[in-house]
Amino acid sequence: MEFIMGRDWFDRSDAAALAPPQRLCFFFNAQIHQLFHALPVAIELSRDPAFAVDVMAATDDHLALARDIAATRGAGPIRFLRCGGRWLDALAGLTGGTIPPKLPALLAARRRLAHYDAIVLPERTSLLLKRLGLSRTRFIHTCHGAGDRAVGYDRRIARFDFVLLAGEKQRRRMLDEGLIREGHYAITGYSKFDLTGPKSDRQRLFAQDRPVILYNPHFSPRLSSWPAMGEDVIRQFAQDDRFNLIVAPHIRLFDNRRRRAAMERRLADIGRLPHVHIDLGSRASIDMRYVHMASLYLGDVSSQIYEYLARPRPCLFLNGHRADWQEDRSYGHWRYGPVLESAQGIADAAADAIASHTAYAEAQRQGVARTFDALGDALGDAASVRAARALTHYLARSQSVARPALDGLPRLERAAHV
Repeated sequence: MEFIMGRDWFDRSDAAALAPPQRLCFFFNAQIHQLFHALPVAIELSRDPAFAVDVMAATDDHLALARDIAATRGAGPIRFLRCGGRWLDALAGLTGGTIPPKLPALLAARRRLAHYDAIVLPERTSLLLKRLGLSRTRFIHTCHGAGDRAVGYDRRIARFDFVLLAGEKQRRRMLDEGLIREGHYAITGYSKFDLTGPKSDRQRLFAQDRPVILYNPHFSPRLSSWPAMGEDVIRQFAQDDRFNLIVAPHIRLFDNRRRRAAMERRLADIGRLPHVHIDLGSRASIDMRYVHMASLYLGDVSSQIYEYLARPRPCLFLNGHRADWQEDRSYGHWRYGPVLESAQGIADAAADAIASHTAYAEAQRQGVARTFDALGDALGDAASVRAARALTHYLARSQSVARPALDGLPRLERAAHV
């Protein structure tokens, strides 16, 4: 299955048309939220005739969202490709997941991916392709989030040819840990913000104008507040009329369709209350609309805390896994608000956190400045523009590397469809 959109390839100048474009694939082999961390760069590069840009993913849902975003942002020519066949959907159905298992998807995509000059990835598992024969293809990493946890500094990052970083915090830690090397990374800001700014036309969720609490538990049982206190948190706010509550966990917490349906049934009565909105995995849970609505962030260790703090506001953290966190840099964000060891009196604690925000505001501003580079804002350049420029320079430098064979690559159609 393939789609193409944008202006016709013949719109290029004669000089540019003489040089064959470099073939880039933005490959999405994980949950749908990762689209926001790489697709903005694909859109920018699609406007450059020096590149032929494809977006490949393992589900139709990924491609539908990618096409919608690309159309809204006025992308150039982009092909949208499904990897594998319907057997991958069947495999996902057997496991109950929203995506097929990653390894079968990689095996299904391997032959087609071998024909690209570079593959851009917001995750790391797909580096297995290097062991599956893609030794001459360049692998570009966009990261997916800019949090503090050790998982964001995975040793596999060192195997990428080029890495796009959100800011100085990532640069310093990755250099310290030997994950990046000079000439093979760039600080470009956080391109997700290019797609997820506040929108005044978004639907109002609540009839009453009250402070909005965004509860965003993490998906990992070892790190999340959900197993120990999640439902207790929701039920306490449901019984309190001082706040509106949005429950929007990390999308992977209920990535299994059966588990998600069971929890939606379990919370259905609470979800019908006028001051409670429960979203266990819609598009709205990943496009930052809830982040922009929130008056207070309530959570544990998700990197979404930094997306929220791009506009500093009150925070409240739940230590549901009894972490000894004070000297652990993976919990650096827990210095941006009070930390609770239990959910007892959670609504009162939320009110106190809002009232005491000034005590944490400066630490929040400093943390955000380290996390997201703001140079582009000062110069008027979006992060995705800076990232596209950095990739263009890197790929031009490395053009002497032999290009993968063209045989077997489906020819890029020249019709333009929206």
